[in-house]
Amino acid sequence: MPTPLEITPSLSIDEDEIAWRAVRASGPGGQHVNKTSTAVELRFDVAASPSLPEDVKQRLIALAGSRATQEGVLVLFAQNSRSQEMNRQDALARLVDLIRQAAHRPKARRPTRPTYASKLKRLEGKTRRAGVKSMRGRPRGED
Repeated sequence: MPTPLEITPSLSIDEDEIAWRAVRASGPGGQHVNKTSTAVELRFDVAASPSLPEDVKQRLIALAGSRATQEGVLVLFAQNSRSQEMNRQDALARLVDLIRQAAHRPKARRPTRPTYASKLKRLEGKTRRAGVKSMRGRPRGED
């Protein structure tokens, strides 16, 4: 039986929705890097996930950016540690963090209108500025 991975108190995903693959890490590390597969690739199919509401799926794919494929699969790569288990935990923590951010519904912007006093103040400032600029011109002679 798959254990649910709790994201928020009202949102969780099953661990069997996550696909893992161990790969060789890149970069320095000598012989250890060459012979062990310590890096981890996490794949989570956002589009086909039954655990996430539709609005969360859309925000998650938008947040993921280039880490999401055209098919809606989120791919996270972790290779910071020499331990495969620590890389798995790191990738899982990053996935949970991304889903938490996506689960947060942004506050809708309500358009506001300027007050009458602020309109008058703006127009008064424009008039004052126009007066200053008009004094900079060439003096008009009354010939």
